[in-house]
Amino acid sequence: MDEKKKWICGDNKKIYVINGSPQKNASGTMRVTNAFLKGIESVSKCDIKIDTLSDMDVKPCMGCLSCWGRTEGECVIKDDIVKIKQSILDSDVIIASYPLYFFSMPGTVKILNDRLLSMMLPYKGEIPTKGMPFHEFRYDLSEKRFLLISTCGFGKVNPTYEALLIQYDCIFGNDGYQALLCPQGKVFSRPEMMERTDAYLEKYTGAGIEFAKNGVLSEQTITYLQEPIFDERRFELLINKFWQDEKGRTN
Repeated sequence: MDEKKKWICGDNKKIYVINGSPQKNASGTMRVTNAFLKGIESVSKCDIKIDTLSDMDVKPCMGCLSCWGRTEGECVIKDDIVKIKQSILDSDVIIASYPLYFFSMPGTVKILNDRLLSMMLPYKGEIPTKGMPFHEFRYDLSEKRFLLISTCGFGKVNPTYEALLIQYDCIFGNDGYQALLCPQGKVFSRPEMMERTDAYLEKYTGAGIEFAKNGVLSEQTITYLQEPIFDERRFELLINKFWQDEKGRTN
């Protein structure tokens, strides 16, 4: 992320979290996100709003492109997309929080992203440039911060996130967002792992403090956050036990 972008440190920041996990408040990814928010709140007074997509009415895009033509940014489908767009425009920090689903995003998040096309200016034949947004934004979002917080079930984050991050690069450009990626996310659903995972999440709280102070995370911090909770052999044993337990479930 371009650290030269304007960032005014201090209180009264508005943070908008879009919880895209179908697990709602039981989401392991939201545990990570809440740890990050805890760090922000420890050093800065801020207004945090959380919307859970599965509780909202966001219908699939019809591909009519009216938002690029006759309505100039307004979607013809009247649902909660209006509230979501306004929350994005009103906030200083926008956080998308969801687990990796089959090397991409959950379906509810994909539907939302399709509908947010109305926030982009129309395509008029421009040749996309790698590393830059493929569309211009309709609004001035230069002072906002966009974060992706995501967990995956794999032992490491590379290369499993490559396809998803390519999508974000096309939307925001390489420097328009930061991704906080957490491997071994399945362990967050195990009560017996709570003590270990709580200790692990302290580094996300530390990252929240850093972000509140600087408006950006260093590359060293991004790399640090991607370090797994357990070594490969230990995680292999844990994940195989998890699947054995699943086979024995009766409901």
